Amino acid sequence: MLATKDLFEILPKSIRSKLEQVNNVQKLEEIRIKVNKPLFIHIGSKEEKWDYIATTEDLKYIMQRISNYSIYAFEEEIRQGYITIKGGHRVGLCGICVVENNNIKTIKDISSINIRACKEIIGCADKVMPYIMQNGSMHNTIIISPPKCGKTTLLRDITRQVSGGDKGKNVSIIDERSEIAGSYKGIPQMDVGVRTDVLDNCPKSQGIMMAIRSMSPDVIVCDEIGTQNDMESILMALNSGISLVTTIHGFGIEDLYKRLVFKDIVENYVFSRAIVLSNKKGIGTIESIYDFTKGIDVWRS
Repeated sequence: MLATKDLFEILPKSIRSKLEQVNNVQKLEEIRIKVNKPLFIHIGSKEEKWDYIATTEDLKYIMQRISNYSIYAFEEEIRQGYITIKGGHRVGLCGICVVENNNIKTIKDISSINIRACKEIIGCADKVMPYIMQNGSMHNTIIISPPKCGKTTLLRDITRQVSGGDKGKNVSIIDERSEIAGSYKGIPQMDVGVRTDVLDNCPKSQGIMMAIRSMSPDVIVCDEIGTQNDMESILMALNSGISLVTTIHGFGIEDLYKRLVFKDIVENYVFSRAIVLSNKKGIGTIESIYDFTKGIDVWRS
């Protein structure tokens, strides 16, 4: 219950009291709330549909709580489609988008909310660390995973371990969607290590360049690369002697080779290690660890 304490505090009593009765609530992943629709919760990999029908007042209450009763103060976050609350939990928002000069200015009349519980699993990277950290050197590593298979959780613990200890490295996290560090008012809510700096809510391509210029990192960590700008920034970081750990959505090594945007980084061996995740044996199942330079798995489940 402690891990979800801050999450419970934003909920109306009618929903909170029902949630407190749920078995294994510590495994809560998501709460999906829509006006005039049944409420859905995800516990681990299982979905539960409640007979509770959410009201406009329920969503209004949640919005008041997550914005400290000042919606306008959070207009920038709302424009991004989510607000990160204390504890690192993320509240996704849907409603009417107010567009100005072809850009979304804000979202009003919120009718749908997705609350994602932020969790850290200390030690979940123990199995992969010997394959990506060797003799004090960091392999450039990409985590390949379908949605909801624990890639960000694994990335977070890798960061914690790389940054910790007596011989830890200086790490810069470019946290575009506030998911890795779960920052609240600029302060990471997750344990991302003692030598880690975080650029929160910052576009990856810009953040990588900012970190190189200002923070002198040994390692840069970011989530879900995919654009040409991301690729160019990554190559700039590597040319500066900085190691990289990142993620992409996918189901295996072959997904990298299929996507044109990754062609150069694959053919030039930008990454030397890939970690492939699935949920076959539960969220965060490590399927394999691949060595790009040798073209073989160095570990397989």
